[in-house]
Amino acid sequence: MPEEPATPSALPRRTGPLQVGDLVQLTDAKGRKHTVTLEPGKLFFTHRGAIAHDDLIGADEGVLVRSDKDAAYLALRPLLSDFTVSMPRGATVVYPKDAAAIVGYLDVFPGAAVLEAGAGSGALSCSLLRAVGPTGRLVSFERRAEFAEVARANVTRFLGGLPAGWHLQVGDLADTDRVVGALESAGLGHVDRVVLDMLAPWDCIDTVVRTLVPGGVLCCYVATTTQLSRMAETIRARTGFTEPDTSELLVRSWHVEGLAVRPDHKMVGHTGFLLVTRRLAPGVRGLARKRRPAPGAYGADYTGPRPGDVPAAGSDAAPESGRARPSGG
Repeated sequence: MPEEPATPSALPRRTGPLQVGDLVQLTDAKGRKHTVTLEPGKLFFTHRGAIAHDDLIGADEGVLVRSDKDAAYLALRPLLSDFTVSMPRGATVVYPKDAAAIVGYLDVFPGAAVLEAGAGSGALSCSLLRAVGPTGRLVSFERRAEFAEVARANVTRFLGGLPAGWHLQVGDLADTDRVVGALESAGLGHVDRVVLDMLAPWDCIDTVVRTLVPGGVLCCYVATTTQLSRMAETIRARTGFTEPDTSELLVRSWHVEGLAVRPDHKMVGHTGFLLVTRRLAPGVRGLARKRRPAPGAYGADYTGPRPGDVPAAGSDAAPESGRARPSGG
């Protein structure tokens, strides 16, 4: 049977004494982590002995608990960043550093309507659902049914049930009519934000144009430079988007012990690129680009739109970026 939608009273508490049904992360002295769901009378077994759930139920968060072999474990509720890197997965997850940036760059607010593709393993869906809150709506599309089931299970486990505002669809976001129908079923005409985490986001531009409100934000998460380049040029060639901002995030931890303060020898490097743009009002073209493309930037055989091209009056075939050709200098 499908899971029941989570109500505010059914959602797991994030603070206070540990209770039945809470997720608890047990960490040993070597930093190894285990996540369990508390149930009365249950035991959790590790290679260093068994831990009784009853020893944790009712205890304050942040206590030390010992196994029957006297091994100590620190008990804390897992943060969303902890949960996403250890969750069961079908597709590769969006890692915490990128999920935080996506929610921030999208400026997702409580009550927002957000369209997501694809749902993958549900890591980004958890962050978006947290951000939109109980009054918001998240419509997630996933092309593969087996990945959608993994996402559903992960979101249900972390949030304690299926949020009433989450609408998970198995289908292709490029099917504009189906997406519009799904939004109508969710009580939405348009959405405030769109995030595309998929192989070919340029295939979904028509859907974005049809569903994203003026002023709304589009964020694309892609893995390679060729995907990034193609998506940026597709945005520039369409009417009604701002100049895309592109970036990637690199995280480098530091070793700090006494006077030994230095960068760690390993870091979280490239995971993906972010491209962010905003929808303009109907019929409005973007501002003229002020910088000239580098010679050869598009290659000798490139025949598509270029940022400096000026469309002929009344022409639909010319680039629709609205950028005037730079003059001299």
